[in-house]
Amino acid sequence: MKLSAKDKAFRTNKVSYMDFKLIEMDRVLTNLFARLKHSGAGSRLKAKPMAVEMYVEEFTDPKNQQQFQHFAQHQDTVKRWVETHLVDMVNRGKANEVVASPRPLHGNTYLFRNPKHCRDYGVSQQIYELLYYADKGHSAIEQLKQFFFAGVDPNTGKYDGQIEVDVETQALLRLSDQVSSDAAETGDLQDRVEPLCLAAANILADDIIRLLVYKHYIPRTVMVDYIKTLLAFHLALYQLRIIKLLPALVKSKGHQADDEAKCRIGLFVDVTQGQNAMTGQLAEASARLHFRRLPEFIKSYFAVKKLEEFAEYLSKKGRLSGSLSVKKMPVTALLRLLESPLQQERQLFFGQRNSALLDGSVSAAKDQESIPPEIQALASLGLDEFSTYNEILLYVQGNTIRSGAVKNLDSLMLKNKPGALLTQPQGTQAPRRFVLDSRLLEVLLQLAVLQPGGVQGFHTTQLRIDELLDWLQARYGLHIDRLPEDDDIADETINTRKALRDNTLGFKKRLREIGFYHDLSDAYITQTVSPRYVIEEAVGA
Repeated sequence: MKLSAKDKAFRTNKVSYMDFKLIEMDRVLTNLFARLKHSGAGSRLKAKPMAVEMYVEEFTDPKNQQQFQHFAQHQDTVKRWVETHLVDMVNRGKANEVVASPRPLHGNTYLFRNPKHCRDYGVSQQIYELLYYADKGHSAIEQLKQFFFAGVDPNTGKYDGQIEVDVETQALLRLSDQVSSDAAETGDLQDRVEPLCLAAANILADDIIRLLVYKHYIPRTVMVDYIKTLLAFHLALYQLRIIKLLPALVKSKGHQADDEAKCRIGLFVDVTQGQNAMTGQLAEASARLHFRRLPEFIKSYFAVKKLEEFAEYLSKKGRLSGSLSVKKMPVTALLRLLESPLQQERQLFFGQRNSALLDGSVSAAKDQESIPPEIQALASLGLDEFSTYNEILLYVQGNTIRSGAVKNLDSLMLKNKPGALLTQPQGTQAPRRFVLDSRLLEVLLQLAVLQPGGVQGFHTTQLRIDELLDWLQARYGLHIDRLPEDDDIADETINTRKALRDNTLGFKKRLREIGFYHDLSDAYITQTVSPRYVIEEAVGA
């Protein structure tokens, strides 16, 4: 059954700026640099596409020997260094490989990207808009900008030489003359809508501010990896939150009394590194529960998008009450269009849509064959016109959209990669399970040991293990020593309790392996997590 472009339209910024695509965090960060530079707008670049050979030529050019001594004598080595350390490649190792962008070590690297191959599918805009609306978001944006654009004159965009940077960053900053034009895409800023889950945006902003406290303690390349890991983690959690929240909003027709409570999620994570079968099964059950919410989420997403189109129709007819334009209407306002006063207009609008779908499928058939039996069954259920239209769209497109959503979640959770929140070690048909990879755990620990106060805004302190477990659960919904209360993933039995104890022991072992844990006895009060970098509460303390 063929759908028109109008029927196929699915994504709306009111739910999320992200497309359901496979995401590469290097490209997300590169595009985020442009938004930091242009106050939220994207970048329209006019420059010749960068290739590995162009980098090599620049670094081995005799006129640049003062900055890159002896590079000209080792062109093969320079080329390999560029390919492996300096740039992100599309189709790496294949005949059609091409540079997507340099590694995102400095803010100016967005100037050297190949826009066609450095797409982030709206993710950088999602990050910026979350920060834009967060309580501490503007401070987080400014601190990110200061960190990533360090050493660059804000007027000329050139390296001022006043701040020492690593050789990779110096090499990238030397290429600024290759860019002939960089203009802001101001159209990105016209349809801003507050995020569905503002509580998640507030935690993201606070975590960025906390992490950047370490910018003088942690090497720049390590800090960049930390930031990428943290952003991917928060994006994954945000997606899981709205996957749970949106169907609840649709069910209540936008009258949700406690959005923040509905936004809360629980993830049981296996931290035994696969050593305990029961904890692995619990983590698989937890992941399965979240992924099984996708069909209802997609159905609700369709509902919001089609109500947005209905609102535009009402606006043109002068039947839309209220002062907000359709572009500024939040999801809750759109969902109130499902209430009874507009029943007649809804029936008319979506009845025409259904007629166009059903009549079109018959007239377009070469042999005038009947409508597919599944569509016939949906049309004969006796649902109202809006629900019928939504069900038909879900039947025709739902599986394709769900497949993209699964890939999107996998990539945001860095599945099977450093920093992973999710693993699927035995192939694509094997069950997924939530985990805490060591890199992600390390980032979260750096944040956990910070307490407000001191000349830098925060200072480091020790934490008891039970305090850390409570913090991870309350802040992020990560459950290690207990099962999520709101999710029915397993019964409380002797075996599950033993698995939870083993998971806690595995957590302590992981902490010890990465150098954060000290235990003097079996008593909780002597089992503490100690900061790797000590930041005093006061100067000279």
